[in-house]
Amino acid sequence: MSSLDAAVEKMEAAGIRPAAIASFVHSFHELETGATGLVPEDSIDPVANIPSLDDLAPSPDEQAKALDQTVAIRLNGGLGTSMGMEKAKSLLPVRGERTFLEMMVSQIQYLRANTGARLPFMVMNSFRTREDCLAYLESVPGLAVDGLPLDFLQNAEPKLLTTDLSPVSWPANPELEWCPPGHGDIFTVLHDTNLLATFIDKGYRYLFIANGDNLGASPDGRIAAYMAESGAPFLTEVTKRTPADVKGGNLARRKSDGRIILRETAQTAPEDLKHFMDGDRHPYAHCNNLWFNIETLRDQLVANDGVLGLPLIRNQKTVDPNDPNSPAVYQLETAMGASVQAFDGAVALEVGRDRFLPVKTTNDLLLLRSDVYEVGEDAVPRIRREAAPSVSLDPQFYKRIADFDARFPAGPPSLVEAESLSVTGDWTFGANVTVRGDVSLEPSESGSETIPDASVLA
Repeated sequence: MSSLDAAVEKMEAAGIRPAAIASFVHSFHELETGATGLVPEDSIDPVANIPSLDDLAPSPDEQAKALDQTVAIRLNGGLGTSMGMEKAKSLLPVRGERTFLEMMVSQIQYLRANTGARLPFMVMNSFRTREDCLAYLESVPGLAVDGLPLDFLQNAEPKLLTTDLSPVSWPANPELEWCPPGHGDIFTVLHDTNLLATFIDKGYRYLFIANGDNLGASPDGRIAAYMAESGAPFLTEVTKRTPADVKGGNLARRKSDGRIILRETAQTAPEDLKHFMDGDRHPYAHCNNLWFNIETLRDQLVANDGVLGLPLIRNQKTVDPNDPNSPAVYQLETAMGASVQAFDGAVALEVGRDRFLPVKTTNDLLLLRSDVYEVGEDAVPRIRREAAPSVSLDPQFYKRIADFDARFPAGPPSLVEAESLSVTGDWTFGANVTVRGDVSLEPSESGSETIPDASVLA
């Protein structure tokens, strides 16, 4: 039996959906023929002349009508393992006791109340995040509308041995034999579950998808109205890059056919990284806030049996992430944002930083919890100054959320007057600490140190 046949047989035995298997086969063939997913710098040009959200001015009625035809979906499969979490990242408190998931729901409720839009909300869970998150969503009165589900499950696929591309066997923990296929999997799920046809039958025309850790990505009526007025099949939001965005994906125009594509860090060769991170050459960060015309997306998937043919992202890891001596494996992934290349007439829209607030590290979390941001009735964090200060916390003491919380027992310090905060070593912050200007804390001779209550660091 070939390596591919063995992998397909394993997926079929596990009940993996047909389109997910077909997408895996597509990626496997790319891998087998030597594809790495790399996008050479000399094969692309930077994108230019992108319209701005600030230039859109639809009427409130136009916005409400478009939002009433919009379905909002958040990616919710992550466990926050990079911060030492073992449950859904969206259940992490981010403002007081309010979690990411609670605030996303509040954003939807606010928009419904103020526009009259139906605006269904659902999340794409993994089997690891589903139970806890669905329990919360089902407890919210009136959240489900039109008989639509509050969630759906992403697929899984086998990790492949780098030696012969066969599915890895790991009896010590069979769960580790599987991995998620990347968030590009959302399209195969929407196809296999027939959700897109259901949306259309119920009168929905636009689909908004965003990451669950980006609270700036509330559905925007101006963009929904732009989708309706322009007839665009696909729209992706971008924002001006800052030093914090050097590792994020960026859009480019492929020289061979002129199509807009997304290039992720994992698709960039080492010799091209200097260009990838050059904010002058590639001035926009990709927000992963995506808008689709549902009928166009449905037709595209039906025509290709549920396979958009997204470019391969080949991630090499060990089968047990915590055991560097365990067998080396490939994880075959695709990026949701790469779907931009699948649509004729796809467009990009420049938005402000307020729509791009990803929380990937505890550095980001400290900022979002602090007084740099304020949150109004719409549950959208908004910055209180022109730009956020830079924060760098010693990963030895602050990377894991339990360690981070233990060192800010009374909550975050005031950062609204700070330009930067760099912490090296083991520092615990007391209550009502204020940071002003540029502050750098070096390791204490005693090994750990506590900053007293009401201190001013400047």
